Amino acid sequence: MAGLLNLQSTLLPSASALRRRAGAPAPSSSRRRCRVEAKIREIFMPALSSTMTEGKIVSWTAAEGDRLAKGDPVVVVESDKADMDVETFHDGFLAAVLVPAGESAPVGSAIALLAESEEEIPVAQSQAASFSSSSSSPPPPQETAAEEASLPPPPPPSPAPVAVSAPARPSPATQGGGRVVASPYAKKLAKDLGVDLFSVTGSGPGGRIVAKDVEAALAAPKKAAPVTAARSDVPLGSTVPFTTMQGAVSKNMVESLAVPTFRVGYTITTDALDQLYKKIKSKGVTMSALLAKATAMALVQHPVVNSSCRDGKSFTYSSSINIAVAVAIDGGLITPVLQDADKLDIYSLSRKWKELVDKARAKQLQPHEYNSGTFTLSNLGMFGVDRFDAILPPGTGAIMAVGASEPTVVGTKDGRIGIKNQMQVNVTADHRIIYGADLAAFLQTLAKIIEDPKDLTF
Repeated sequence: MAGLLNLQSTLLPSASALRRRAGAPAPSSSRRRCRVEAKIREIFMPALSSTMTEGKIVSWTAAEGDRLAKGDPVVVVESDKADMDVETFHDGFLAAVLVPAGESAPVGSAIALLAESEEEIPVAQSQAASFSSSSSSPPPPQETAAEEASLPPPPPPSPAPVAVSAPARPSPATQGGGRVVASPYAKKLAKDLGVDLFSVTGSGPGGRIVAKDVEAALAAPKKAAPVTAARSDVPLGSTVPFTTMQGAVSKNMVESLAVPTFRVGYTITTDALDQLYKKIKSKGVTMSALLAKATAMALVQHPVVNSSCRDGKSFTYSSSINIAVAVAIDGGLITPVLQDADKLDIYSLSRKWKELVDKARAKQLQPHEYNSGTFTLSNLGMFGVDRFDAILPPGTGAIMAVGASEPTVVGTKDGRIGIKNQMQVNVTADHRIIYGADLAAFLQTLAKIIEDPKDLTF
């Protein structure tokens, strides 16, 4: 609710007040006519996050003419990270919708009119009509471009027909589609020359493959590779505009280029952590929660790795350890935050993590649940990725990329060779405030916690 309460407060200032704060020019006479004289209020597009510049109307939860009480949800807005209900701050009637569902509006602009009484609805609707006509003509170049971009892409050209040949008669050299009948020399020759014996037709007794058949197959022209059908859900050849979330991710990634970063990698043995995970997995504990807990415990001992620099002149030691964990969702990426991860037990942390992931995939995260991270984890180990580098999110000091835990041949302290499960972690950090020795010490502490994880369950 904290996000919504803050959101409601954005509905209080008048349009003129917002323009005065932004230093915008005075509104036109037509806009002044739309600006309410007495008891008709504008509902503004709220700022749902510090990076949001415009919002998209997902749906209106109230229809024109509906009576609304203070605190009732009136519209669902898509921000750069989530869909959020916007509540009205006044009693009244939803008189006119200025921005329909599916369209976007800048933060602070009017999206609807709220009439105090039912008798004032026609007045508000007439004002809305004049407002929309004055704002739509003549359309500025930006709007024209936006309209062109919103047009559906032209349908992809139909694929050229592909001739389908009749299935070839099976070679008598194969028995039941399994074993290949070939001479020992033909098998050796095929292996040396890289010829697939299943594609060779034998000329020997009973269809047996002999050496000359392998040589003939090698000299024969290669067949064209089969045509792979294009995915029907991908509009190949068309230009697709960013979604709101993709635009926010793009903006953050470009901003990160202004920060001088460096990277340090470390190999951590995970045998003990894997055993602990198997033991407590049935209690709802996730590997993401275990890694977040271990990271938070290490950050307690190395607060500089949990710090941040925002102005280039100073840095801040964060008072809380809030671990943001990257999650891929449909159409983008978001980082739900496990707040005070060092203070929660592993079971509470796992329950919280499941709740956050469910809300993220439903696009229902509140701003403080995704923008309050002080250290970020990005884990691609579940996809078999053994190592990678992550890009530092703006406003934080470090991000750690976690690879897969894999069996690795290692030398033991007593001079023997053994196999241990190991994972690679790479930390990207802001070099203005964090140095190589800082990250090395942090990673040593993290490795000790993971390799002897008894404290993770306390």
